[in-house]
Amino acid sequence: MKELDLLKKDWQKSDNSFEQVSEIEIYKMIHKKSSSIVKWIFIISIIEVLLWTSLNVCFSSDDYLKKMNHEEIILYLDIFNYFSYGVMLVFIYFFYKNYVTISATVSTKQLMKDILKTRKTVQYYVWYNLGMIVLSSIIAFYITFAYNPEMNVLKDKITTNGKAMAITIGFLILTTLVFFGAFWLFYRVVYGILLRRLYANYKELKKIDL
Repeated sequence: MKELDLLKKDWQKSDNSFEQVSEIEIYKMIHKKSSSIVKWIFIISIIEVLLWTSLNVCFSSDDYLKKMNHEEIILYLDIFNYFSYGVMLVFIYFFYKNYVTISATVSTKQLMKDILKTRKTVQYYVWYNLGMIVLSSIIAFYITFAYNPEMNVLKDKITTNGKAMAITIGFLILTTLVFFGAFWLFYRVVYGILLRRLYANYKELKKIDL
């Protein structure tokens, strides 16, 4: 934003020794920066999907379920994964559409609306992914606990011991919260920085539009 700050200072100066910068030039710079930010949101979302796909292939649970003689669960997990990827691809399409829309926008008010729309889309995307992380953790814990023969001793113990059940539930909740917190921090750093810059552009446009 340093270039924009310098432009604003020049624009506000009354000294004739400096050429004043018009609102149109400031708008063009904000427009360019906003378009670049949305493009990076689109690129990062694609990288994220590719990363999740790679991890899913490398750490597939199919062999694990086959060893436990519960291959029928594989179908349900595949449906769950296909649904998850389908939703993520829809979000990526929206990110691309937002990028194209912002790149072609010529009105200050329309650019402000597009920026707010993009921020809301990213926020929905982040909360969806965080929700899926929690749901995936619950499903993984359930499959391990319910279908893994090695868990029979633990199941017998917690069904007869209230303290053991409380400790097990507490451990599962803590583990889920750790995963949630780690990914929340990741999304806050990666997407949060971009969204804050995008909102800063919105506030600058709001000043020009007044």
